[in-house]
Amino acid sequence: MITKIGENAGLVWGALQNGAQGLKALKKATKLKNEELYLALGWLAREGKLTFTESKADTIVALA
Repeated sequence: MITKIGENAGLVWGALQNGAQGLKALKKATKLKNEELYLALGWLAREGKLTFTESKADTIVALA
């Protein structure tokens, strides 16, 4: 499972190289299920590679 989370983190990283995205857009871009997306975000956040900004409609994620 650790390997899969790392692979999904790579998908998220690649999607965010095009710029910041909301969680909904990020999910659509990566085609990950909610659990897979959140595990990948947690992985990258723990490594200090992401920033998060709250808006009324969504959470915006960007590379740090």
